[in-house]
Amino acid sequence: VGRVVAQVRAALPGADVCVIDDGSSDATGAAAAAAGAITLHHPYNLGIGTAVQTGFLYAYRRGYDVAIRLDADGQHPPDLLPALLRALDDNGADMIVGSRFLEDRGGYRGTLPRRIGIRVLAGVIGAITGQIVSDPTSGFYAANRRAIAFCAHAYPHDYPEPEARVWLHRAGLIVHETPVMMRERAGGVSSITTLRSIYYMLKVLLALALDALRPAPAYTPGATGHTGDGAEE
Repeated sequence: VGRVVAQVRAALPGADVCVIDDGSSDATGAAAAAAGAITLHHPYNLGIGTAVQTGFLYAYRRGYDVAIRLDADGQHPPDLLPALLRALDDNGADMIVGSRFLEDRGGYRGTLPRRIGIRVLAGVIGAITGQIVSDPTSGFYAANRRAIAFCAHAYPHDYPEPEARVWLHRAGLIVHETPVMMRERAGGVSSITTLRSIYYMLKVLLALALDALRPAPAYTPGATGHTGDGAEE
């Protein structure tokens, strides 16, 4: 995590870097703080969705105009952050999601079962939203003020990336994708095995079906626009 923080600060020298320490039992928080990151600590592990929403709450309460989310395991190249911000400016979207499947740029693409699951999820989310979705599980994205405000108040906890695409769409926010290259993780071990990938996909499909039947999220975010500074979470 310290190496990723340093790379983010090099890519976006003017940005604040915030790391969410989700109840870790190792030196994650200390390493992040030592690298110069603002570090927010959960008292115990709350899961990825809650951790991401903590970052959005921090960005919302402090009035950031842009927030970028990327993982701390080295999969998301920090040198692509300026391109992600440019895509957010150029596309008129509330959120820009980095997709490893929109174009063939090489890099890490996951195992075959995961790629099949991603393709199925992309088709289902595309049918619900009426949009072309290529990488529904990507956690590499940039959000403007409207998206920050929405995600700070309403963000899925169990299957955050796929469900968030549906929630944002139903709330009237615009989400586009931009091609990126991702890398093999540089640290840590994924908790999603081949069998868990199948189990995960089935549960996400059920969650998406329930999302489509529920009323759209009621929270209406405020005005959009940003000055060009980024906040990473």
